[in-house]
Amino acid sequence: MSKNKTLEALKHAIVMGHLDSDDEGYDGMMEGTPGTMELVETALGDGIDPQVILTTFNEAMEKVGVKFESGEYLLPDMLASAECVGEAMDILEPKLAAGSGSGKGKFLIATVKGDLHDIGKNIVITMLKGAGYQVKDLGIDVPADDIVAAIKEYQPNYVGLSALLTTTMIEMEQVVKKIREAGFNDVKIFIGGAPTSEEFAKKIGADMHCRDAMDTIEKIEGTQDAS
Repeated sequence: MSKNKTLEALKHAIVMGHLDSDDEGYDGMMEGTPGTMELVETALGDGIDPQVILTTFNEAMEKVGVKFESGEYLLPDMLASAECVGEAMDILEPKLAAGSGSGKGKFLIATVKGDLHDIGKNIVITMLKGAGYQVKDLGIDVPADDIVAAIKEYQPNYVGLSALLTTTMIEMEQVVKKIREAGFNDVKIFIGGAPTSEEFAKKIGADMHCRDAMDTIEKIEGTQDAS
């Protein structure tokens, strides 16, 4: 298989949510054929630049996004494709780090102290990885000081804060305050969760409010375009 054909096959596998040869894919007929994981290994073995492979990931997810917006794909279909890229990024990231780049940026995410919900957060993580971002998940019930310490260590471009309860979203204000007091004024802070809003984000000094995973990615891309 030529390099171009490998990349086209990789793109198709991602669009079809075909993770590996044991997976059936979107149409239920791809079991036994090379999936995303095998094709990434093939591409690297053929000497294809990791940045080119990353571009293929992005092109595939853009196509998936179009299918989702048109109604052809539902959320589980989109997440299947994002999972393919997220898993493949675990293979690709060390190669990117050894070269000239490391993806689109680094995203630190946590559910704030007092809140034990993580379904929405985990969907955002899957989509971010699928879009080519490096993601560090601090988990649930994370104190503000731990988030600040993680920023110092991980040095992310973006921080995402999640809360599902009105009683815990108030903790977001404390986290934002401590992040800014620690001098991390260039880190973009995103908040999300059912009780949050644009107005609340402005009130506490967060940079963005995100309705869902797709909105998160669109707003990150917007901050990059504006910079």
